[in-house]
Amino acid sequence: MITVYGYPKTRATRITWLLEELQQDYQFKRVNFAKGENRSAEFLAINPAGKVPAMQDDNLLMTESGAIVTYLADKYAAGTLIPAAGTNQRGRYEQWSYFSVCELEQGLWSIGKHKFALPEEQRVPDMINTGAWEFQKALALLSKGLGEQDYILGEQFSAVDILLVMTLHWALAFKQPIEADNVKAYYQRVINRPAFKAAWEREQQGI
Repeated sequence: MITVYGYPKTRATRITWLLEELQQDYQFKRVNFAKGENRSAEFLAINPAGKVPAMQDDNLLMTESGAIVTYLADKYAAGTLIPAAGTNQRGRYEQWSYFSVCELEQGLWSIGKHKFALPEEQRVPDMINTGAWEFQKALALLSKGLGEQDYILGEQFSAVDILLVMTLHWALAFKQPIEADNVKAYYQRVINRPAFKAAWEREQQGI
């Protein structure tokens, strides 16, 4: 049984969404940050950083959502939701995965850190504008890379689309504009998949 440790509307949704796409059974264990459960000795034994998500699959315990997505797709959907290792398409998959977590997300994380995540004395208000600028630069690169394709790797949906579109979802929640028509259409195409709704509902239930 796969266990996902997370909280609704966090990076854990990348994992639950993929598991719904894979139609894999899993448990969702809610880690309540408001109650400090992420700093409990029990959870710190799972992830010493006190962050979500974490994932247990048999005897394997993993953190870092991008790595978890790739691992699960390789194990349960190789050749469909993830290209085979060593292929050109796999190279592109890895490229856009790293872009999502290292470039597209970083401007948003700068906004989040300096709005609410960091202790007040560590926040720099000017970083909010810098983060918004960074996000728009990365968004332009995504628009160019996507072009007229339905999905980032071409005509077939893959796990990397989850990473990218969840980041766009947070951007809209942060009230960051997405102006490019191809990116707007891409976002709607992917976010409307039934597996996203199923993951969202499962996280709310916390079971």
